[in-house]
Amino acid sequence: MQSLEVFQSLWAMQLRQPNRPEHSQEESFSMIADAGFAGVCLDPAVSEIEDTLKLKPLFEKHQLKCMMNVFPNAIDELVPLLQLAKHMDTCLVNIIGGVMPIAVDDAVPVVQRWLRDANDFDMPVLFETHRDSLLNDLFYTLQLIEMVPEMRLCADLSHFVVNRELRLPLRPADREYFEAILDRSDCLQGRVATREQIQIQIGFPQHAAWVDLFRNWWKYGMSRWRERNADDAVLIFLCELGPPAYAITDSRGNELSDRWLEAGTIRGWAESTWQALEAVDDAIVR
Repeated sequence: MQSLEVFQSLWAMQLRQPNRPEHSQEESFSMIADAGFAGVCLDPAVSEIEDTLKLKPLFEKHQLKCMMNVFPNAIDELVPLLQLAKHMDTCLVNIIGGVMPIAVDDAVPVVQRWLRDANDFDMPVLFETHRDSLLNDLFYTLQLIEMVPEMRLCADLSHFVVNRELRLPLRPADREYFEAILDRSDCLQGRVATREQIQIQIGFPQHAAWVDLFRNWWKYGMSRWRERNADDAVLIFLCELGPPAYAITDSRGNELSDRWLEAGTIRGWAESTWQALEAVDDAIVR
């Protein structure tokens, strides 16, 4: 049976709030485990490999799975990050590449090289839609995935919403563009953006239309993923509500909402959407 696993980002556990001490890594892992998340996502660059290795005992202690968003900033930097991922028993690697050719044609050998590197390590990798990275732009990404059919994505659609200054209601062409991204995505990330802000408060009434848009995208992405994957496949949904300056703050540097509670809400949305899709599929089979 296909299954959904919801992970929490360790980066998203940072507070960066005035007069509030940061959680220790132990406290963060304990909170994530106690809340019932399946695993933790790490975000290492090559310079952070040594510190990342120190976290392995926490995964073992709290029985949490590991996934990684890795940041190779040179063509040769993916290999040491894959070595790290292998040592950490990582189930999935999302590549946020700092190698950014201007021409799409020049990006093809970069993607193909990194796919070969991942194959050498027998490590599943996806390429994340992310600003200031290889997949900075929606149109660039749409061209690149056509040129490299074996390339699979991790959909953090918030970046493309801001990058394109997307308008509501969606134009038919924009709907098709975003669905094309989701058709190639094997991991979904939980964050809601507007055309002006990368991360908004999901409970504010003025943001309701954007929340509905993202929830519909996640539903579409899950549905399409279920259609094309094996019966025993696992879909990872990552809650990744970043600290300030991703999170909007007031004049004193205090956040406008509780990101930890919002992560739990988004997790609930993901799980309920999955269960609804599962129920429909079961009814069809019966």
